Order: sequence, then C-alpha cells, then structure tokens
Amino acid sequence: MHNFEEELTCSICYSIFEDPRVLPCSHTFCRNCLENVLQASGNFYMWRPIRIPLKCPNCRSTVEIPPPGIESLPINFALRAIIEKYQQEDRPDVVTCPEHPGQPLNVYCLQDRQLVCGHCLTIGQHHGHPIDDLASAYGKETESPAELLEQLTDGHWTQACLLIEQLEQQKAHFEEIVQSEKDVVLHYFKKLNDILDLKKDAFLSALHDVKTAIDEEYSPQIERMKEIREEQLELMSLTTALGEEESPLKFLEKVHNVRQRVQALKQRKLPIVKPLEIYPQIGQVLKKEWSRTEIGRVKKLTVPKIKLSPQRTQCAPVSKEEKKTEEFLKILSIFILTLLSGMLIFMFLFNKHMLPILNDMSSVYFPAVSQSLYHILSSNVDTVKETVCHAYHVLKGLMWDALSSCL
Repeated sequence: MHNFEEELTCSICYSIFEDPRVLPCSHTFCRNCLENVLQASGNFYMWRPIRIPLKCPNCRSTVEIPPPGIESLPINFALRAIIEKYQQEDRPDVVTCPEHPGQPLNVYCLQDRQLVCGHCLTIGQHHGHPIDDLASAYGKETESPAELLEQLTDGHWTQACLLIEQLEQQKAHFEEIVQSEKDVVLHYFKKLNDILDLKKDAFLSALHDVKTAIDEEYSPQIERMKEIREEQLELMSLTTALGEEESPLKFLEKVHNVRQRVQALKQRKLPIVKPLEIYPQIGQVLKKEWSRTEIGRVKKLTVPKIKLSPQRTQCAPVSKEEKKTEEFLKILSIFILTLLSGMLIFMFLFNKHMLPILNDMSSVYFPAVSQSLYHILSSNVDTVKETVCHAYHVLKGLMWDALSSCL
C-alpha cells in the first residue's frame, strides 16, 4: 500500500481522492474537481433538462453528464475504501504536507523549487505555480551540473582571478602606506612627547630650585625664632616659679639671673621679613606665551629662570598738587611745541620765497648753521611741510587731551 500514492491521487488537484466519482469514460476524479471543470467549461446551467457535455481531463473524450449534474455520477466505492484504509495506516516513510495533514508531498513546484501537495496547488500558497513530476524534473536537470561546470571554468573566472590578484596588490600597497603613516605619527608624537617631557622637567627643576631657595631663606629664620620663643617660654616658667622661692638670697640671685637673660633675649636681633615674591609665575608664562605657540615652535621656547626675588615696589602715590603741576607743565610744553609748529606751517603755506627771509633771520643769530639749514629746507620743502603739518596735528590732539584730563 505504501507505493500506491500516485494511483490514489487525483490528476486534477494532485491530492488524495475526496469523494471519487467515475466518468462514463471510466476515469475517476474528485467530485469538487469535476464541479470546477464543469463550471470552467461554460456548459453548466442550472435547471437544464438535457445532458451536459464534458471533456475528460485525462483522455480528452467528450462525455455526457446526466441532468442532475456531477452528483449523479457513480461513486468509486472500491477506490474510496482503499483510500480510507490507506489513510488509517501508519506510514513513516511517506512525507506529508505540514500545512495539509494527510496529503503527501508528491508534486514538485518549479517556481519555489520544493515538493508540495495537491492542496497547496489548489487552495494553498502555491496556487497557479508551474509544476512537474519529481522524476521528470530530476531527469531534466541531470545535465545541468556539466553545463554549470563549463560555465564555472570559462574565461570569465580567469579575469576574476586576475582581478583578485590586482585587488590584493592594491590592498597591500595601501596597507603599507597606512603603516608608514602610522610610523610617522608615532615618531612625530614620540619626538613631541620627548620635547614636552624635557620642558616639563625643566619647569619642575626650576620650581625645585625655587623651593630650595625658599628653604634657605626662611628655614634658618624660622629656627632662630623658634629658639627665641622656646627661651621666652622657659623664662616665663622661671619667672612664675620665683614666687615660690622662700630664701631671700636665692630669690635675689634667681631674679638677677632671669633679668639678665630677659635683657639678653630682648637684645637678640630679630630677622627682617623681606617682601619677596616668586617671579615669574609659571601659570602666567604658560598662559601668555606657551599656550599661544604653535606645536612646531615649542622646542624653541625657553624655560624662564624662576627666582625668589624682592617684591617689585610700586611708585608712591602722587599728591594732587604735584599732579596738577605735572599736568600744567605738560600742557605748557605741548602748547609751545604746537605754536612753533603752527608758525612753521604758516611760513610754508605761502611759497618758497619765505625761505630767504628765514635764512637771513637765522644767519644773524646762528651764522654757523644758517647756510646748511637753508639748503636743507629749500631742497626738501614739500617733505618738511608735510612733516611739520603732521606734527602740528599730533601736538594739537595731545594738547586737547591734556586739557580735557585736567578739566
């Protein structure tokens, strides 16, 4: 019974027969399949009193269906009994459809390349797909491996191998470039780090020297003051204990001794606290100079020598009277210079004929330089004129600024 699946399958729906009916030509089909064929042929009319012609799907002969229709065709009881018995048997070697239980996978779907059952072709997701018998499909594809092998060994793949070799060469070339660039980056930043480490060590060394200078400056003074303080506390203790001395002689001796020590202690010279400062400040140096320098010029930057130096004193405040006097002298000097410049401009505004007059006037008072001054002015009169005008306007602006500050 296990080898009868093909004989038990309807040639229309490729499923196990359901309600098998026999046509007059002795071919058997499912009742529903014959109903569908009759409707598709266009010869089915309800309440038709005459026989209905129908072509057999297998032998293509025309048969007549009695007026009641497909329901009047005889049932193939023998086949139905075989099917019932077949469906009751346990068939582990028969693969059935997971979507339609009991239906064997006996048709090969050419579109989806898989075995399907008859219900998959009629009412399932493979409806309308091209189909073939598994053995027939296998026979048609037996020569395909040789054809595929021929396609896989033609000149196309030689070109593909050359392309692979070319791509590998390009990849190796660019990987070498990237590795070379990586080495450049590592070398550059190692060199930069070495420079920065040297500069950092120089700064730390300078700060260490300042710390040493601070210790040399303050530690002896602090130790001296601690000694004075300890002796003061000791004398305070001795002075407090004098009241407990009962012997007048010892009391006087102790008082005299304490007095001498107090006087000697007070006469010890105290250290002078000098107004010192650490200059320059590292933070200011890094902020104003180093942070604004290009990386490539860091090597040329010098680390300043940091010192513990006397504090830079500021100028003493100037009194209001002195400030007024200073402003007055400033205005007066600017006014005189402006007046002289104006006079020179006035002379140059006319023409060069004023130069002989200037020469005559200067020769009376300055005979040694009159000739040279005359020649200089006469040969460069335009340049001198422009220079004097510019100086006049500058002095005029300074004079007004000075007057405004005083007012």
